[in-house]
Amino acid sequence: MSRPVAFVTGGAQRIGAGICRHLHAAGYDLVIHFNTSERAATALAHDLETTRQGSATTLQLDLEEACDWDRAVDHCTQTFGRLDLLVNNASHYFPTPFGTTSSAEWDALLGCNLKAPYFLSQAAAPLLRDRLGSIINILDAHATRPIAGYPVYRVAKAALDALTESLALELAPDVRVNAIAPGFILLPEDDGNVETSNDLLGRIPLGRQGDPGGIAAAVLFLAQGAPYVTGEVITVDGGRKLT
Repeated sequence: MSRPVAFVTGGAQRIGAGICRHLHAAGYDLVIHFNTSERAATALAHDLETTRQGSATTLQLDLEEACDWDRAVDHCTQTFGRLDLLVNNASHYFPTPFGTTSSAEWDALLGCNLKAPYFLSQAAAPLLRDRLGSIINILDAHATRPIAGYPVYRVAKAALDALTESLALELAPDVRVNAIAPGFILLPEDDGNVETSNDLLGRIPLGRQGDPGGIAAAVLFLAQGAPYVTGEVITVDGGRKLT
């Protein structure tokens, strides 16, 4: 029997790479999506291939391009002949102070964080139905809590939260759709502000930063360990939402 197959958007680095490694260790074959991080995606696939040959492939896509949504699904079919899990992890994150936000910034944030998950899910639905598979959207703890200076990002993630519930209804009973909302897992790559990090830790009841492994474990739980769960969000934030 062939192994289950997962397609992970933004799978080359950071949380996405952690998800790919965890799923691979659990027996999944991987399609690792990237846009500009070709070197990281190739290195990750090579590393996974040394463990299990023929188990990982990479795919470059611009998730905001309509022609690429079907190409993603075709790649899964041509490479592995099936698709069991779609993880919509790829995300844009940058500030858009109200009063200076441009239309291009709006389109970029809504395009990657909302439009792409919607249309990728639509394109992948037939394959996922065949496998009684699932979709997992990666949100943000700020989907339900505003963050100053990032109104458009928050709107995009809140809309992805709503989309999770809508698709869970649309695709039932064959495909389950859930989401994970990470809290303080990794600082943005261009933000090494220790003061900000310490301030965040002071507001987290568990008193520590999370790690990508915690998000990956939640993905695997929703994919394989929760067959009667759909339309739900697991918040992985160390209790931050309580404060």
